[in-house]
Order: sequence, then C-alpha cells, then structure tokens
Amino acid sequence: MAPKPDNIAAIATAPGRGGIGVVRVSGQGLAAMAATLTGRQLSPRSAIYTPFLAADGSTLDQGIALYFPAPHSYTGEEVLELQGHGGPAVLQSVLHRCLELGARLAQPGEFTQRAFLNDKMDLAQAESVADLIDATTEQAARSAMRSLQGEFSAAIYGAVEKLIDLRMLVEATLDFPEEEIEASDRELSADKLAALSSELDRIAGLARQGSILREGAQVVLVGAPNAGKSSLLNRFAGEEVALVSEIPGTTRDAIRQSLQVRGVPLHLVDTAGLRESTDAVENMGMDRTRQALAHADVVLVLLDESQPRAEPEEQAVLAQLPAKTPRLHLHNKIDLSGHQPGVEQRGIETHLYLSAKTGAGMPVLEERLLEIIGWHQETGVFMARARHLEALTAAIQHLADAGQQLDRPELFAEELRQAQEALNSITGEFSADDLLGEIFSRFCIGK
Repeated sequence: MAPKPDNIAAIATAPGRGGIGVVRVSGQGLAAMAATLTGRQLSPRSAIYTPFLAADGSTLDQGIALYFPAPHSYTGEEVLELQGHGGPAVLQSVLHRCLELGARLAQPGEFTQRAFLNDKMDLAQAESVADLIDATTEQAARSAMRSLQGEFSAAIYGAVEKLIDLRMLVEATLDFPEEEIEASDRELSADKLAALSSELDRIAGLARQGSILREGAQVVLVGAPNAGKSSLLNRFAGEEVALVSEIPGTTRDAIRQSLQVRGVPLHLVDTAGLRESTDAVENMGMDRTRQALAHADVVLVLLDESQPRAEPEEQAVLAQLPAKTPRLHLHNKIDLSGHQPGVEQRGIETHLYLSAKTGAGMPVLEERLLEIIGWHQETGVFMARARHLEALTAAIQHLADAGQQLDRPELFAEELRQAQEALNSITGEFSADDLLGEIFSRFCIGK
C-alpha cells in the first residue's frame, strides 16, 4: 500500500464542546494553505497566535497555528494544526474552510496509517496509538505507551535478527550440499533454536498479559434466584448498579458493568437466576443468561450459604454451564450462616466462602479470579492484540517443527522462513493491504 498524494483534514479532538479544539491537515503544499488560512507565512514548528480566515477574509476563529514541514511530523508529510475554540460549530467552519482549499475528509485512522506508510512507526506501534486512546485502566495505558515507544517492536526485531542469524547458518549448509553436516554444526543450530524458542515464549507471555489488559475478561454471575448475584456485582462495582431484593427473580435481564480489579479490566455480567418458571419475561431473561454464558471467560456460580443446600437446584444450574469454561463456586451470605471466609478445594472444584454484603472474602476472590484469567503482575508488559498472539503462536509452532527437521536442512530452512514471516506480520514488514485497511478502519477519525 503506497502513501496517497492528496491532502486530508479532520477534527482531531473528541466530539462535543471543549475549551480547545484541533483541526489537523496532512499532505503536501500546506505552507500555501496555511498562508491563505492565516494571512501570514508560518515559521516551521513555531506556535503562532493568529485568526483563521474565511474565503471573504472574515475571521472564523482565532487560536494557535502550527506548521510542520515533511518529514519532521507525525505523518511524515507536511502537517498543519489549527488549535482554536472547542465548539462544534466553529470547528466545523474551520474544517470546511480546509476542504475548500483542496483537502478531503480523512478516513478513520488515516493520519496514523500515513505515519506507518511513511516509516514513522511500524504496525505494532501504530496499533498501540489506538490502544492508548482506548485504555480503560492505568496499567493498560502504561502498557500501550511501552508499545508506542517501540518496546514490543524491539523485542520482535531482536527475535527476527536471531532468526536471520540461524537461517544464515542453515543456508550455508544448503549452499554446500556435497559436504556432510558436522555434529558441531547440528548442535550449534539446535542451541540457537532453543534460545530463540525460549525468547519467543517470553515475548508471548508478556503479550498475553498485555492482551488481558487490552481486552479484559468477561465474568458471568450465575446461580439460583436470590443467591446474591446482584449484591456481588454491586460489591465489585462499589455502587448500586443492580437492584437487590429478597424477592426471587428481581433480575430479569443481563446487567453488564465494566470495572477494574487491581488494575485489570473486567466485564461483569449479572444474569437472571436459572430455575423453572412460568413467567414469560423471566424465561426471556434466562435465555439472555445462556447467551452470556456462551461468551464467558469465567463463570462465578453463587450459592446461598444461609439456606439449606438444594442439591437438585444446584445441579440444574451446573448442568447449564459450558463444560470447558473455568468456574468458581461462591458460597455467599456467610454473614448469615456464620461460616468463616476461606477457600476449599474439592477435587478440581474451587469453593470460596464470602459475603457480598460485608465484603468478607472478597480479596481472595479477586486473587483467584485474576489467576484464572491468566493475569500475573509482571514488569515490561506491552499491549498486544489477538493477531499478535496468533502470529507469535504460529512462529513458536514453526520453530518447534523446525526442531524435528535438524537432519533435513531444506525442511529446517523452510520452517525458519515461515517463522520469520509470522513475526514480520506483527510489525508490518509483511502485511496484506486488506489487513491494513481492517486495522486502521477501527481508529477514531482525526487520528
């Protein structure tokens, strides 16, 4: 995909009213556009307080104009930024004037796409721009910034360099097929392969942590009616986001709440209680519960510890859960039963005793929940997307397959080539145009 020669313009600040609003233009010949808009020649990289002029010379707005000549700009092209007042009407008038002067409306993510195409950043860094904007927790923002500053890319480039070094060793063997492969060469290749595989495992581990920070995990609360699901949701959220009543069946529809636990984003879904019912509306709510379960990363099964065990009801609830989805059994209302908070391991099942009303046992629940979704605090975590994890998994598998072909240099070399191709797709060294279009179309307009 080649850089486009035309000029693009967009409002770069969020929709709505604000103290300041920014209109950004990128392309070629913007010095002349800037002179027409402001009535003066702008010095490169100097903030100038100036009016923004309409076609008839009247003032549309006044503010700060900044001109960045190529290639020393965000996009690598000439860039003009007009920082004025943040009202929607005034920003639209300034944008319309830029369009009158030959620019066109930018597509979502097109400024960052041009930065990528002009080698101002690689693809992983470009994606981290959107991740930084979308970050919902402080940890996610820090991880996205590490990726934007190139830490993730540097790790991938380092692995690719080691892979190229190994490929050179193998290619030398292929260039002299009449010579037998010495044991020392085979051992050297095996050692380099093992070191590279270990490095990719480390990178993949950090990327998985970053993926958790980016995507969060969907946690679904299920159980019999009146087991305390809504109370637990309120306890996690720190506010009354769900109605709590002693009347069974109060929750008729799934209630979703995004929150963070120890800096990790979670999406909690409080569902209608699963039981036999003749109420049509309640049955519709239970259908929503089953839909939520199909997409759950973790299921929290709530049991009312203050009431006698109802084994048939419990088994009926458990029978409706996805078999492969991790689950925790939570014995709620220990403030009424007198049971102490704690954890019991019953075979492969984990049972936690807690009180959603008082908060007793909640710290242990948080720890176990983060453990199940695969989170562990680790330095150097960088933001990663599903496609990054898929590429890393593919590269690791190709290296594992290469290890089975040490005595067959042609097959060994091919597996290494495919591993490098997978890694190159992360940074954009090898990416299809349709993939690039899909990635940047998810950005906000103006970025």
